[in-house]
Amino acid sequence: MKVPVLVLGGGTGALGAALQCARSGTKCLLVTPGPWVGGMLSASGVSAPDGNELTPWQTGLWGALLRELRMAVPEGLDNNWVSCFGFQPAQAEKIFQNWIRAEPNLKWMSGWNLQELTKKNKLLTGGIFSNGINQLQVKFDLIIDGTELAESMVYADVPYRLGWEAKEEWDEPSAPEKIKLEQDPFFQTQVVQSPTWVFLARWQGDWNESSQVFRQNKQPAAPFQDCLKPHGLLRCLSYGRLPEDLLMLNWPINGNDWHEDPLAPFSGSTNRIANHLDGMRVHSQNFFKELQSITGGLLITSEDNGLAFQPYWRESRRIVGKYTVTEQDLLPATLNSDINQSSIAIGNYPNDHHYPGPDWPLAPKSKAWGGRWSGTPFCIPFDALFGCDAANLLMADKGISVSHMANGATRLGPLVLNIGQAAGMAAALCSQTKILPEQLNIKILQKALINERTAPSAPFINEDLAWHSPAWRQTQLCALNDKKTAVTPTDAPPEPGEYSQEMELNINSEDQWFGYCGSKRWPLITLEPMVRKQITKLDRKKVTVVGRWNPWGPWWRINRLLP
Repeated sequence: MKVPVLVLGGGTGALGAALQCARSGTKCLLVTPGPWVGGMLSASGVSAPDGNELTPWQTGLWGALLRELRMAVPEGLDNNWVSCFGFQPAQAEKIFQNWIRAEPNLKWMSGWNLQELTKKNKLLTGGIFSNGINQLQVKFDLIIDGTELAESMVYADVPYRLGWEAKEEWDEPSAPEKIKLEQDPFFQTQVVQSPTWVFLARWQGDWNESSQVFRQNKQPAAPFQDCLKPHGLLRCLSYGRLPEDLLMLNWPINGNDWHEDPLAPFSGSTNRIANHLDGMRVHSQNFFKELQSITGGLLITSEDNGLAFQPYWRESRRIVGKYTVTEQDLLPATLNSDINQSSIAIGNYPNDHHYPGPDWPLAPKSKAWGGRWSGTPFCIPFDALFGCDAANLLMADKGISVSHMANGATRLGPLVLNIGQAAGMAAALCSQTKILPEQLNIKILQKALINERTAPSAPFINEDLAWHSPAWRQTQLCALNDKKTAVTPTDAPPEPGEYSQEMELNINSEDQWFGYCGSKRWPLITLEPMVRKQITKLDRKKVTVVGRWNPWGPWWRINRLLP
């Protein structure tokens, strides 16, 4: 088989890449090892995703997914407190597969595992896959790696990084010094972030904090004995609540993160990998059983064995790219203007690392915004998607060129989906003009992302510019041409299930908003720049807000203020 573009799948980025490549008029083949295409947003069960929650960052395929989910899920997406969105994995996967089926330029083959890549000079030329019975040989012009663990770099002998880098490497504020890396045993055993095998359960009780099940103060047995400290059982269960009382058990506090032998997935040893996966499965199943025990059976398995289709890998191999995104590139005080000019995707996750023991201390990367704290925005430059040793290879998932410290902010599903979209657009443009990624004019790529007909994606940061603004496209194009444009925020469009509520506002500070109605006191938040601008002038005034109440936050999410 010969195709212009081959996409190695399994991760969220592969979906975005294949979809955008096909939508841009270039035929591509997506090959996945499993039957689901959505990566961490569906197959891995991480369907209460973090990051890109504000409406200025809800662009591209990520924004398109949110809007389709809101139409498809009557209960709405305000279901938990770890995220501003919660949906069942199958709900997202249905949308993803519908998108794929609608594209005549996209062929998807599932159940095939990569066995070999051929390389001539600095070009990858072909791949061999196996489904356990037959082999599939594919020739291609360009290849996109959207695998969870960046497998192409092993098969094609492409230089990559794995694990920690010393502070001396890039002077990252949160990185350990070289002597600590060499002498502290922690860094020898915890080389990469710990993965989780998400467990999907269903809650059959009520959510009243005065219920007996929440007042009894039972504690799980070892090794989960501290998992309810300091939040308690109610907050543990509602952390990842999804529609229809499905629960995403992805609990970071002495929960089902798996800390044993984190290098096993990268070892190449079949037995070691199998033992690692088995240990992770059993650990998550045991975590569920402990919670089930202390709830008196009110927590049940959702379906099958409760485990997501695949593990949630927080870190992969990372290509040695033309540019490496470091922690400084994510921080608001050190925003790199050169990166902003070559940006192809925007993220804003605060940064988060998962290891056993206390939280790893990280440089602050959050700001008060809209009644809560939100991560500050950052850019992913196009040069982080490719290196010098495989000229026709683009990375589209967690394997982009970032440091170990920066990976804690760049690894989240919403951003990865849009990185994949940019990789797919770049591959299509390269295929159509017979050039390699390094030869692609960045402004042509950025303009194509802005003008994309189905899911336009913002390469440039502007926190006053919501995705729905009538001035969105023109403002992004002005930024493309280095022109500064003043932006006036606009009201959000209607959302399914929203309703109005009269309340008196108490705006203490940017991160403390409250609404009062009689004896009720509600925490308030917004994801909308227009509400943020208006509400600061309305302290101690009665207003009518439009939005939705999230009892698990708990918060009232305000979409609009009525005159």
